[in-house]
Amino acid sequence: GTALDYTRDMETAAAILADIHSVPVPQNCSLICPNAPAQAIYEECLEMVQHYFSWEKADPVVADLLKQILEIGRLSLSEPSDAPKCIVNTELNSGNFLIHREGRSSLIDWEKPLLSEPAQDLGHFLAPTTTFWKTDVILTPEEVKNFVQQYIAAMNGRMDCSSLSSRLPLYFTVTCLRGITWCAMAYREYCQPGRELRNEDTFRKLKAYLEPSFLQNILDNYVRKDFLA
Repeated sequence: GTALDYTRDMETAAAILADIHSVPVPQNCSLICPNAPAQAIYEECLEMVQHYFSWEKADPVVADLLKQILEIGRLSLSEPSDAPKCIVNTELNSGNFLIHREGRSSLIDWEKPLLSEPAQDLGHFLAPTTTFWKTDVILTPEEVKNFVQQYIAAMNGRMDCSSLSSRLPLYFTVTCLRGITWCAMAYREYCQPGRELRNEDTFRKLKAYLEPSFLQNILDNYVRKDFLA
């Protein structure tokens, strides 16, 4: 199979995620089930971003934008949820999909599955910090809404999707926050003198994520706005 193409494979991805999320979860399921998964992601972000904030070479403009996104992320936290629990993959970049033009397509890389709510996977899959990493694609709010409708159609009543409109913006925000705070931490590490291991493509992408224009776009068009409204 080939990696997912955001311009042609979204309906296939929606069907894959709907099939995964609708798998019945046994009562003795051994997967970790966080009481407050979005809060856990946010706390991880706070730890990662401190590496950048404490760096003497930190860009003050970038640091200010990071602080603004952190604050909005804090204000958006709302848990627990009555959304149905399901198996979520948590690592939904395009390279983890195997798309077959003929035959069954699939999702691979199951190192970090959780028992959580569907919005956690959908938020990670659709967030610009996920799509931009491997492909340079940033989905428009309209494309995000279209995918959600494709997912609901693919679910075909197998799970109650009524909570998506209220829960997806939360996970969208914390996923964006996790992506940029990880990049801020990694960028500082890449800039340390004497670093021996260095992937230039990764370094260019880290710099792109920390461009003020990129951060401002995320803040204005994807974090401050409720794109499902």
